[in-house]
Amino acid sequence: MTTISPERIAQIEARRDELQALMATGDLPSDRFVAVSKEYAELEPVARAAGEVRRLRAELEVLAGMETDTDPEIRTMARDEIAVIRDTLPQAERSLALALLPRDAADERAAMLEIRPGTGGDEAALFVGDLLRMYQRFAETQGWRVELISASSSEAGGYKEVVASVTGQGVFARLKFEAGVHRVQRVPATETQGRIHTSAATVAVLPEAEEVDVKIDDKDLRIDVYRSSGPGGQSVNTTDSAVRIVHIPTGMTVIQQDEKSQHKNKAKALKVLRTRLYEAERERLHQERAGARKSMVGSGDRSERIRTYNYPQGRVTDHRINLTLHRLPEILEGDMSDLIGALIAQDEAERLATLDD
Repeated sequence: MTTISPERIAQIEARRDELQALMATGDLPSDRFVAVSKEYAELEPVARAAGEVRRLRAELEVLAGMETDTDPEIRTMARDEIAVIRDTLPQAERSLALALLPRDAADERAAMLEIRPGTGGDEAALFVGDLLRMYQRFAETQGWRVELISASSSEAGGYKEVVASVTGQGVFARLKFEAGVHRVQRVPATETQGRIHTSAATVAVLPEAEEVDVKIDDKDLRIDVYRSSGPGGQSVNTTDSAVRIVHIPTGMTVIQQDEKSQHKNKAKALKVLRTRLYEAERERLHQERAGARKSMVGSGDRSERIRTYNYPQGRVTDHRINLTLHRLPEILEGDMSDLIGALIAQDEAERLATLDD
């Protein structure tokens, strides 16, 4: 791992002190104060980590000089404390290196979660429902809010497609590792001979865009309204409330018909469109910067299987990090912290390794 130089640590702490002094003057215009406060909030944890590394290194230097003291008790004490600091310092240096890694600008954003059945017919559609419930339960443990944007039910009780908005602190940072193909192995309720079937669902996780991120000109949109379809009876709208929006430059199409209000459907459809356009631009920039290099996060490749949920064995295996947990029921109830924590740790390790390249 790259060692952070004393000069770099001094620069970090000096900048933190400079920002603190600027905020204390009370003379800054409001917009400048906001910018300075934001930079300080981002830098302060880094400076704290840098200060801890500096403190430990300074103590080590002092203790090293005490190893040659004429008093044997002082020499023994110095050696014991040196051993403790040598155990502690690498973790402090790693924490500082992690704090200095470039952050994904989208990490603190809300996320749009899209789940669709893959191979497996009705069983795949049912699995979509299981995944949705898992993410809803996990969101509850994080204090997040989940809003269904659209949900197309299947005849067997699952979903042909579900799109949900997840809002809260650090949503995209923790959910982005869920993007990919999820595979389930279990005996379907309709299986009379007890055979295990394999089916799959795809999960896409997109950072939600704000209006300031993506400007959409009205002239670039074709908006059609029509009567919403439904399962029949009272569920069928008698007004033209369904909305189809086509973004002419890209050909992206969004259909929204879950709400009875045309206005609400249009607002939701625009939200989904804006998010997908934002993600397309992020992906373009990512490919531009990374070239042909593949990365675990942000590659846009949805074709690879990332995780298997095996019901007979009660296990969940994440194939990207070769992690198997025999806690399938708990994970499906939203206890995903171990899984997501391991994925974040692997991502951090890979990014730290690139510092040495």
